[in-house]
Order: sequence, then structure tokens, then C-alpha cells
Amino acid sequence: MKFLVMWELDLARLSTGVMHAVMRMPEYAQDVVDQGKLEARYHVVGKHGGAWIYDVTSNEELERLLAMAPVYNFARYDVYPLAEMETPADVLRSSDEQEVPEKS
Repeated sequence: MKFLVMWELDLARLSTGVMHAVMRMPEYAQDVVDQGKLEARYHVVGKHGGAWIYDVTSNEELERLLAMAPVYNFARYDVYPLAEMETPADVLRSSDEQEVPEKS
């Protein structure tokens, strides 16, 4: 299961504790990459946060990984489940396969 996680620091909570948490994020990211659970991570230009793509086995696993992030208590998260893009031909083919023939 893949998820796009958009996170942004809550600037109203900015403190030295937040800055220390931000400084620990690269180490956290490397640990998650080493586990094979983080597919990609990006900085969102103009924002204080990022866009990360997790590849996990369950919602619970994603929740656990997010809760382990150093900035977890200082950020706002938007989580989007991802699905593979199909070609139009694949979509049409699967629709044809799902149609039930009419009884005469």
C-alpha cells in the first residue's frame, strides 16, 4: 500500500525543540529507507515540510512510522492513499470482463 504524506510544520509551535526535531528528520528518513518503507521524499518549495511516499503493508504500519517521526507532534499531516495508474485500454478491458452476459 502506497501513501503520499504531505506534512508541514506548525509555525505557531516554533521553538528550539522543533528545530532539534527537524535536525533529526534525515536520520529518521534514512532508517525508514533502510527498512524499505520510504520510497521517496521531497521538499515542497515555499513550505516548511515535505512530501513523502511510504510503501507499507497496512494503515497501522503507516501510523506507527508517522508517530516515530521526530516532528510528529509539531506538524500537520495530510495522508493520501495512492493507486497505480491504469492505461485507458486496461480500464476498458477490466470493464468488459466485469460485464455479466444477459440471459435469454
